[in-house]
This record gives sequence, structure tokens and C-alpha cells, in this order.
Amino acid sequence: MKANLQPRTMKVTFGALVITAGVCGILSFAFLATSLGTDHWYIIEMNPMNTTDFEDMSSHSGLWRINEGGKMQADSIDSFAADSSKYTETELRMLSMHGAIVVMLPLSLVLLLFGGICGLVSSLARSPVLLTRTAFYFFVSSLLTLCGASLYIIYSYQALAETESLVGAEGLAYIHTSFGWSLGLAWLSYGLELLTGTLLLIAAQVTKLRQRGPTKA
Repeated sequence: MKANLQPRTMKVTFGALVITAGVCGILSFAFLATSLGTDHWYIIEMNPMNTTDFEDMSSHSGLWRINEGGKMQADSIDSFAADSSKYTETELRMLSMHGAIVVMLPLSLVLLLFGGICGLVSSLARSPVLLTRTAFYFFVSSLLTLCGASLYIIYSYQALAETESLVGAEGLAYIHTSFGWSLGLAWLSYGLELLTGTLLLIAAQVTKLRQRGPTKA
């Protein structure tokens, strides 16, 4: 009786694992796509006290565009076509960082799409090898997301430091900066990518045990 029940238990476990991994993968893709398409990565809020000159200078920005004073405008900085002679060494380093960010994060989104296809095929095939490779595929995607999100944080702090060096600490006295929910979605996507890869690895191990069971009997 135990021998008959064991394969069924493993089958249910495998199904739950791949379904959960699929849901996590879809959510990860949706969160990252939403993150890239929105402009609440970095928020600047101004508190000018009794003055009204800076009323409309609060802004929130994304990777490609800025909403300043309620007006949407495309990001004027082209990280790839910028004339290096017009920028300082610090500005060129920041341009390079921005260029790396806008490459790594969209690339991670593309990898997630193909990873989802590979995950579906490997789950239907119940192949431990394919499941393991797909899991590491998601781990690579998560690494890109991690690097992109982390680099954006470094980039933002350096941009703030550069601004402070230009206008002085007094010029930023009434300015409050913070990271927005778009960046939070990128971090959620990163966590779900890791979870998806881990679940697929576990599913691969369950499949191996299930395939070895009958041979031992």
C-alpha cells in the first residue's frame, strides 16, 4: 500500500511546485515590466516653507523620463550618444552607470520571458535536467535584476552628491529625496526570480526521486 501511495504523493508535490513556480515567474515578469514602464524610481519633494518659487519643482523620475511639476518630459540624457567632451569625469562615469542600468534591467525582462517558456516545456517534459537548467536560467536573470537595481541606487546617491557639490548643502536644505515604488517592484521581481529558480530546483530533485523509485523496487 505504501509503495502505491508514494508516487501519488510525489506527483502532487511536483505539480504544486511547478504551479507555484509558474505563478512566481509570471508575477516576477509583471512586476519588472511595470517597474520599467513607470516613473516612480526616484522622488524629489520640495518643502520651500513660505516661498512659492519652487512650488512646481517636485518631481519623480523613471529610467527614461521625468515628471517635473506635473509635466512629463523625456530624459534629456542619452547615455550612449553623449559627447564625452561636454562632461566631466564624474558625469561620464554616471552616464556609463545609467547606460548599464538601462541595458541590464530590460535584458533581465527578456530573459524572464524566455525563462517562462523554458519552464513550461521542462515542467511538461518532467525532465530533471531541463528543470535544473531552467532554474539556473532564472538565477542568471535574478543576478541581472540585482545588479541593475543596486547600480541604480549607487547612481542616485552619486547624482545627489554631485548636485550637492554644485549648489551646496544649503541649496538642498528644503529638498527631500527618496526611492519610489517602481524600484520596490524591481526588488520584488528579484526575490520572485530567486524563489522561482529555487522551486524549479526542488521540482527537479522530486522528479529524480520519483524516477529512481520504480527502478529500486
